[in-house]
Amino acid sequence: MQKAYGLNIFVYYPIAIIGNMLPVPFIYLFARKFLEWGKDKKVIGKFFTWCLNKGTKGGEKLKKSAGNKGIFFALLLFVGIPIPGTGAWTGTLAASFLNLDFKTSIWAVTLGVLLAGILMSLGSKIVSSLGLVGLLIIIIIIVLIVLGTLIIKKRKNK
Repeated sequence: MQKAYGLNIFVYYPIAIIGNMLPVPFIYLFARKFLEWGKDKKVIGKFFTWCLNKGTKGGEKLKKSAGNKGIFFALLLFVGIPIPGTGAWTGTLAASFLNLDFKTSIWAVTLGVLLAGILMSLGSKIVSSLGLVGLLIIIIIIVLIVLGTLIIKKRKNK
């Protein structure tokens, strides 16, 4: 196995996954309580209230579109597709707003983190092997996926 910067993927990948997952239980158990505690405070109250409202609305929207049975996979994909603003910590906070049970949330987030790691590793390998052509291929694939999703959603709404 080729090593990047002398690092072995079988060493750094598990460490990265564990490091990403360490705060997850604490976020699930305490972040929402912390936001609710701070919503009445003078300096931070408006921001904390905004976070609570945004999280509640986003959670309701996700639950409505995914349904009760699809929420596990929706959370998994939310965490697993590496886009800025998504990830384990945001997904865990969303799970707490959705009142998902702890075990289901942790499993969905863990599988999402593993998926994101695999996607990023593959993307990095493609770009390092093919250079700019590899980057363009990845961008085209992402654009096609987004367009396909929008088309499917538009047909579903009709």
